[in-house]
Amino acid sequence: MEMFSYAFMIRALIAASFMAVIAPLLGVFLVLRRQSLMADTLSHVSLAGIALGFFINFNPTVTTLIVVIVAALALEYIRKLYPSYSEVSTAVLMAGGLATALVLMNLNKGQTSMNINQYLFGSIITINWAQVKVLGVLMVAIVVLFLFLRKPMYVLTFDEDTAHVDGLPVNLLSTLFNVMTGVAITLMIPIAGALLVSAIMILPGTISMKLGRTFNQVIFISIIVGFFGMISGLISSYQLDTPPGATITLIFIFMFILVNLIQSLMKKGKRKA
Repeated sequence: MEMFSYAFMIRALIAASFMAVIAPLLGVFLVLRRQSLMADTLSHVSLAGIALGFFINFNPTVTTLIVVIVAALALEYIRKLYPSYSEVSTAVLMAGGLATALVLMNLNKGQTSMNINQYLFGSIITINWAQVKVLGVLMVAIVVLFLFLRKPMYVLTFDEDTAHVDGLPVNLLSTLFNVMTGVAITLMIPIAGALLVSAIMILPGTISMKLGRTFNQVIFISIIVGFFGMISGLISSYQLDTPPGATITLIFIFMFILVNLIQSLMKKGKRKA
């Protein structure tokens, strides 16, 4: 196929393959921990990091990484201040991130609007080999952490009090998870776009929870779903000349609707039988 003759498309496909592992591994825990909005919050905060990078004329990926890591730490801190109202932290940081981004963009007199659009909606052309390599390193790091911390994170996810009683470093694990999620979001933005990266993280896990019966099955299925959605979305984006993040998200949403529709029909069939 013609698309495989372009170097930028090869880079994008490799990066998408790495993302197909990264997003589900983190996304499943986000869903199970009822922190789906955290991914959305960090993706919105990333806009402040992008705007800051253009404002000070510095690499926006670096500034975004710093801002999102700080926001991830702040999320955990505010969550402790309001233990019964966890949504407070997401609301505060989401509003603060968007407000900061708008102010910085306005101070820059609109000179970066075109460049920021690439980060808002994603662009397969902007991916370089350095970004691909960093995504590869991140994927390996997350897989290794998952293998070593799967059981502690499993306990922490379903019963934080039990994890604390068992002597697990609850605060450290929760903070590490937030930071890794923030780093992943930052590095996936060039393809997925800041506005849609959270959906790409959450939807594979949500779909797999309808198909898997055990935790391990859910993880395995979510990676398969993530790989199919990322690659097919990227190819469709190239063929249709549409934003990759939006195309990938629509494919995931179609899969989500299809899985739930099939399950509903199967339940109705069993009831009639």
